[in-house]
Amino acid sequence: MDFSRVLAFLRKERGLSQRGAAEALGISQALLSHYETGAREPGLPFLVRACDFYGVSADYLLGRTLVRDGAALNADELYDAQEDKQNRLGRSSVSSLLGRKMVVNAICVLFDLAGRSGSTALAAELTNYFGGAVYKMFRHFCTQSGVSGLFPAPDCAYGPASDADMAESEARLLAVLHQKNNPPNLPGISNDTLTEEYPQLVRSLLTITHQAGSRAAKKFL
Repeated sequence: MDFSRVLAFLRKERGLSQRGAAEALGISQALLSHYETGAREPGLPFLVRACDFYGVSADYLLGRTLVRDGAALNADELYDAQEDKQNRLGRSSVSSLLGRKMVVNAICVLFDLAGRSGSTALAAELTNYFGGAVYKMFRHFCTQSGVSGLFPAPDCAYGPASDADMAESEARLLAVLHQKNNPPNLPGISNDTLTEEYPQLVRSLLTITHQAGSRAAKKFL
């Protein structure tokens, strides 16, 4: 149960014992233990107290999001890393900065092509696919940093499970691309059109494509 996992994670993150957290939340240690193991489910009053105590939204506490304030994403309001000039992203090493810019630029081209195709499904599967890759890498970092309890899938399974999810996203994306009825109307793709449409992004896309293609080709030699 996501609620019990998140509840225990928040307490451990604060460095609190079950006794200390239970006292702050106005319940017995035994009852808190039941909540954290999933043996019992709390009522709404406890959920509200826990949200206030840990400073998180109900959606976060229930495992419905990793965004602690529970705010919904809005494309117009979402921060754009491409426009970052003076924030922490500018303090990266040269190799990290280069890699980040290349990947972000290349992905922007893919999403723009998907958006121009008129297919919402295409953009959705791109999001799912890249989301799986981000999840895996972020979880690797969290594990190395000693963060535990943040994710629902167990450590022994999240890699293969994420790979399977990405493979399913790729299969659904291919199905959208090759559907006979109402296929996506992708714009023409050639070196000339890419250079004309994305003059500042195309070098990143082609560089990443070349590097990845070379690595893939070597596996068959």
